[in-house]
Amino acid sequence: MPETTTATSPKLLALRQALDAREQASLSGLAALSRHGLRRRPEELTGDRQSFAQDVDRILHSRAYARYIDKTQVFYMVANDHITHRVLHVQLVSKIARTIGRYLGLNEDLIEAVALGHDIGHAPFGHDGERILAELCGEHDLPPFQHNVQSVLFLEGLEKGGQGWNLTLQTLDGILCHDGEVHRQSLQPAREASFAAFDAKLAAKSADPKLELAPMTLEGCVVRFADTISYIGRDIEDAIELGLISRDDLPAECRKVLGRTNGTIVYRLVTDLAENGIAGDRIHFSPEIDATLQRLKKFNYERIYLNPVIKRGYGLIRSCYRTLFETFLDHLAREERASAIFTEFLDTMGDGYRERTGPAAMVRDFIAGMTDNYFLAQAARLGCEVPERS
Repeated sequence: MPETTTATSPKLLALRQALDAREQASLSGLAALSRHGLRRRPEELTGDRQSFAQDVDRILHSRAYARYIDKTQVFYMVANDHITHRVLHVQLVSKIARTIGRYLGLNEDLIEAVALGHDIGHAPFGHDGERILAELCGEHDLPPFQHNVQSVLFLEGLEKGGQGWNLTLQTLDGILCHDGEVHRQSLQPAREASFAAFDAKLAAKSADPKLELAPMTLEGCVVRFADTISYIGRDIEDAIELGLISRDDLPAECRKVLGRTNGTIVYRLVTDLAENGIAGDRIHFSPEIDATLQRLKKFNYERIYLNPVIKRGYGLIRSCYRTLFETFLDHLAREERASAIFTEFLDTMGDGYRERTGPAAMVRDFIAGMTDNYFLAQAARLGCEVPERS
């Protein structure tokens, strides 16, 4: 059942009802309406707050969101303040996705909530950290670490002392299914509308990282496209800033179709989605844009993401991950209450989290939530050799 509303102020209730009516009248018939927001624990809300807008505020006020400020996007151990960090990336995704959603008549509040929350589960040092942590999880009989699954775990089961923020199903589903690295010309929502279906999807994804999921809303599909749009050109700009590539290195066909700057790339991709609109219950790139985007992705992987220059410090970081994981696991076994895993993590969690979470999973959650600098500080404290930014 959608959440119910009681209001102490008739004026605020009337305002909420007016906002709901405006959505009904102005949005696409395929958009997710705020009054249909479904929470795992039903809430009686007062006043003018619509469900997806409230999700946005809950994510913004989460501790995990604050830690975006020092989380790697692509380039780590780089002493350059102009390089994209995770906090800027999610803001760019939000802006781009809301622009697309406005063109298509979709719910911008839901889009913003999914966009701002989609990377909250990222481990220190981006996708390299994710892969290292996945290996460690496998060695300790945990499912492979995946940042989208961890994002849901943070928001549902770790925030607020283990109580979670009780976000709507639509927001959580969009976060779980964002998979921005998987290329698709078109996306169509799989419109399940229950937490039972979501829980089954979450369990299946946890067990099989290669399983591709479709969001349950068009808003979630838009964020998935916007994730790619936000990083593809921005990563090129960062690579140029660092001297890894030049603008003329971009494939000629990509420069011709998409342009040679992040601004033109974003504009061309966004307007292509807008021009194609919603076909049935699907959004899609045109064939030419899709083929060119695939070519640009390949260029980025070959010249940027796999470039050994950006892996500076990787070996030391990998060693630090193992040391932290094994040390904190030992501290739990020996009940070393002065350890950071107690004083800065478990002591802030309620009994529910401790009762449902095993030691290895606790270590995973603690490490996954660390910022890059906090990770390095903890590693140095344990005697690890840590890399220096240059």
